[in-house]
Amino acid sequence: MRKYIFFILTIVLASTATAQQESSISKKVTNEFHKKYNASDYEGIFNMFAKEMKEFMPHDKTLTFLNTLNAQAGKIIERTFIKYPQANVALYKTKFERDLVALFISVDANSKINGLMVKPFVEESNTKNVVNNLSDNNDFITDKQFEIIFNNSKNFPNQTQISIAFIKDGEVNYFGIHKTNDSISTIQNHNSVFEIGSISKVFTATLLANFVVNGKVKLNENINKYLKTSFNNNKEISFIGLANHTSGLPRLPSNTDFTKVNPQNPYKDYKDYKLKQYLSSYLELSNKGAYQYSNLGAGLLAYTLGVIENETYDNLLKKKIFSKYNMQNSTAEIHKVKGNLVKGLNNEGKEVLNWQFSSLVGAGAIYSTVEDLSHFAISQFDESNKELNLTRNKTFEINDNIDIGLGWHILKSKSKNLWYWHNGGTGGYSSSMAIDKNLNNGIIILSNVSAFNPNMENIDKLCFELMKTIDKE
Repeated sequence: MRKYIFFILTIVLASTATAQQESSISKKVTNEFHKKYNASDYEGIFNMFAKEMKEFMPHDKTLTFLNTLNAQAGKIIERTFIKYPQANVALYKTKFERDLVALFISVDANSKINGLMVKPFVEESNTKNVVNNLSDNNDFITDKQFEIIFNNSKNFPNQTQISIAFIKDGEVNYFGIHKTNDSISTIQNHNSVFEIGSISKVFTATLLANFVVNGKVKLNENINKYLKTSFNNNKEISFIGLANHTSGLPRLPSNTDFTKVNPQNPYKDYKDYKLKQYLSSYLELSNKGAYQYSNLGAGLLAYTLGVIENETYDNLLKKKIFSKYNMQNSTAEIHKVKGNLVKGLNNEGKEVLNWQFSSLVGAGAIYSTVEDLSHFAISQFDESNKELNLTRNKTFEINDNIDIGLGWHILKSKSKNLWYWHNGGTGGYSSSMAIDKNLNNGIIILSNVSAFNPNMENIDKLCFELMKTIDKE
């Protein structure tokens, strides 16, 4: 779904530390955190926080974070102290039930937690033997871009494929790489099909924009009247709240225990009847009106639009987006995939199952190619296109650096111009897509790098670094 599998809370970093023996204070506090986490005593963990930590990560966000961590990684099996990368910040190599994780815990003078960070653990690896066999027969890739591509892909497992679309002044070029036998070589894969993950949310929001432009719904009205299902406690949810993550819905629905589903295909069994059950019996909204990223929200939006039109999500996409923007190799149903489907990989480079999203299709179910996505991206440069313009209009300010439109995140700090961006991640794939409307530029990246890969952040890094190179040309 979304690229970041574990959320960063906060971490207060001081000067670099020299001591590499675990202190008795760190050990005591981390043992207590370990014990409370495995007992699901999240209230107890919150009470371990220092004042500034509680302010940065309030009670409800802490519980959401810890519940999500448990759902994705499971309980802690064992942990090993590694070092103090900075003063008072202890790093632990931590084995969870379903993942190997780097756990950072910072403890203040009062033995309170004032920093906590969780991310995939990365073993120090030797990449000196990886061979750079990249070449460019069309002579449009610069030496700097070659360097960026190689450096951001050399840590991925063998059989990794990355497909890239470069859009400069509205013109597109394609470049693909394949890592085999510790050698990274050029490959033509712009027509190869990948899961695009949460970039699907941009398309779900574009469907909404189409409905709004054609007068079928109003952006600010509630979805309640379009669904026969009653909503728990008569809660109301607007279309715009679903499209810009301000509905108050949690990241995932609470009427399925995601710690017990098949982690290789976690959404397969979340059928429409479960979504209706959630709305009628389990629906709770927290922080309504604030930004709270929600896969459930995007899934509910697609479900609602399908009910209104009496169509499947895939048919809506085909009729209103894919056919319009010449996306011939795109679909939301795996049995309709045409051509070469690149197999998704896990951390070790072994093939994994494709995810099936059932009632949450709008959150991440689309399969596509960089060629198809480039057609969609270039169409964003057309000022006369009302539905695409609507998706890029700012609807909410997340922070000083990021706004959100409908689906698109709007990055304000990466360039002098705004970048419209989204990424995606599933069990076997990662993706990133950014466009600069003022310069008619863009970078689109699809890969079979797992969202659980400890180096998967390199996909976004690759996208942003390449965007900077074409902005400066």
